[in-house]
Amino acid sequence: MTTVIVGANGQLGRALQREFPDAVALDRSRLDVTDAAAVGAYPWAGVDVVLNAAAWTAVDAAEDPANLAAVRAANVDAVGHLARAARTCGATLVHISSEYVFDGTHQGPHPEDWPAHPLSVYGRSKADGDVQASNVAEHYLVRTTWVVGEGGNFVRTMAGLADRGVSPTVVDDQIGRPTVTPDLAGGIAHLLRTRAPFGTYNLTCAGGPASWADVAAAVFEARGRSASDVGRTSTVEYFADKPQAAARPLNSVLDLAKITATGFQPRDWREALREYLAAL
Repeated sequence: MTTVIVGANGQLGRALQREFPDAVALDRSRLDVTDAAAVGAYPWAGVDVVLNAAAWTAVDAAEDPANLAAVRAANVDAVGHLARAARTCGATLVHISSEYVFDGTHQGPHPEDWPAHPLSVYGRSKADGDVQASNVAEHYLVRTTWVVGEGGNFVRTMAGLADRGVSPTVVDDQIGRPTVTPDLAGGIAHLLRTRAPFGTYNLTCAGGPASWADVAAAVFEARGRSASDVGRTSTVEYFADKPQAAARPLNSVLDLAKITATGFQPRDWREALREYLAAL
């Protein structure tokens, strides 16, 4: 099986390289997926799987009108280019999506078929990109949340603050689950290896839902600080002086019944977080 990873130097891309060591790993310098001509000219013949880990992920920066074209190019147009290439060569397309396609008002974990209703420019771009990916008959659309991997992320930031003796204030009314990239990459490999039915799958770590403040408190405890060193506030209060910030869904919890029914069991996020922090 010939596998190509695009966006190979991002948090998920690096984990995918470890999960698929024989894959062709392409960062932007090797393939700019926003460039239709470049994607069209790439030698796709013989490629069986395209793993799309490339995306614009700067949620707040996406709200700046000056960035709109770049956001759409990365999260919508690029997916269309890859979908066209996958259809041409008969490859399976694996595309990574986000809970930001939802408005967060659903009571309980979001099922895969919950209607998209994004609150932000980033969320809209991801929802539109999902439509592009679904144009490939053999596709896996993998929706995830709160990604934690090799690179900059919330958990690494909190660990740095804890180590420096800083006591941050963190929102306590946005609820979800962190997802470490080894589990995310492992779940993707499982779908491909078991030839699970094509379609959309929620894939995050398991365990009880938590707020961002709960995650920060868990990080602080793991670094030898007290959980009470993390202050708590509401989303409205936190963003009161940040009018350019993107609106966040308050409920980011995704239903994992479909992925677990395929035989894949994600780890509890607290266990995965401990392992991640021990390796920093």
